[in-house]
Amino acid sequence: MGHGTQMRRHLCGIQTAWTDAAEPGAAVAAVAGAVEPTGIGHLMVFFSPTYDPDILTAELAARFPGVPVTGCTTSGGISPAGSIDRGLVAIAFPRQGFRIVAGVLTQIARLDVEGAASTVRGLRRLLDQSGGTGHRFAISLIDALANAEETVVSAVAWALDGIPLIGGSAGDDLAFRATVLIHEGRAHRDAAVILLVETDFPIRIFKSDNFEPTSRKFVVTAAREDERRVYELNAEPAAREYAMAVGLDPERLTPMSFAAYPLAVKIGGEYYCRSISRVEPDGSLTFFCAIGEGVVMTLAQPRDIVEATRAELAALDEGLGGLDLVIGFDCVFRRLDAESRQVRHRIADLYRRYSVVGFETYGEQYRSMHLNQTFTGIAIGRVGAP
Repeated sequence: MGHGTQMRRHLCGIQTAWTDAAEPGAAVAAVAGAVEPTGIGHLMVFFSPTYDPDILTAELAARFPGVPVTGCTTSGGISPAGSIDRGLVAIAFPRQGFRIVAGVLTQIARLDVEGAASTVRGLRRLLDQSGGTGHRFAISLIDALANAEETVVSAVAWALDGIPLIGGSAGDDLAFRATVLIHEGRAHRDAAVILLVETDFPIRIFKSDNFEPTSRKFVVTAAREDERRVYELNAEPAAREYAMAVGLDPERLTPMSFAAYPLAVKIGGEYYCRSISRVEPDGSLTFFCAIGEGVVMTLAQPRDIVEATRAELAALDEGLGGLDLVIGFDCVFRRLDAESRQVRHRIADLYRRYSVVGFETYGEQYRSMHLNQTFTGIAIGRVGAP
């Protein structure tokens, strides 16, 4: 198959394929050559930000005629062979056992909440017409650079009315220049794609993180929430106050530092990560999530990422009576943290063992929450519906 291309057929009928081809045309050709094309109902793709999205969508349309395609750029793909730093990961859902409808929300930086909710309700009605009675879940793929995940997730979760939402924010290898989504043969920016899935197979949605709160608190005393920028923590310049707390030089803060010393907010008794994306020249901090004035953040400390991930996957495996595959959305900062602790290969081994396929994100969605530094996803079990 060339280009280091592989495919796997899962018991539920989903085919996963991946390639590290450097060009979009070669990547699509490799994937098309690896999967059995008949009976595919929907194709989901996660791809390198170096690919030209227009060439990619044209090639996908030519090689998979009549098959709906959705996807986004990544900061790394996750395949059953482990993570891939460049290339294309494809998930081909079969028509048998899966019913999928998808729609796009545009101009999400100024989201029309009512319009978004009505789009999602329309997708629900479409799914109802398929007459299935299976397990339902929704997948969100969101342009991270629109800074709109919170608004999108709350509008979509509201309209889903109890159907659980899982997803990831498109990445671009930590360049923060251009993240792209594709839907129905077109490239979209400032957009979100929502898929509603009904399946005859048992599923579980999950989220897993590997940090625990310390006693060190920060109050956000000056911020611009729309820009996700925090100017002051505890009435001190934000970057300096954070650096002092973690014992680092404020001039030397890097994505590695932020991955090693995450901040968390407490919502409804649970802690959720709020990752810093970068230090600005004026000493303020930009986050991957919206942060308002008055918010109290807690410095978190990492637990063993390998053990936390293993425990989550083992629990899913047991709960479902055997895992067939996991569609996963994994924060790119978890990879950086695993790399700095030299355990990335052990995480890759776990993802191989439990057939995790997905991508490395700039943010993760779980039910009505937008999170950071978390691994979320849908686990599909091995046994069919009775």
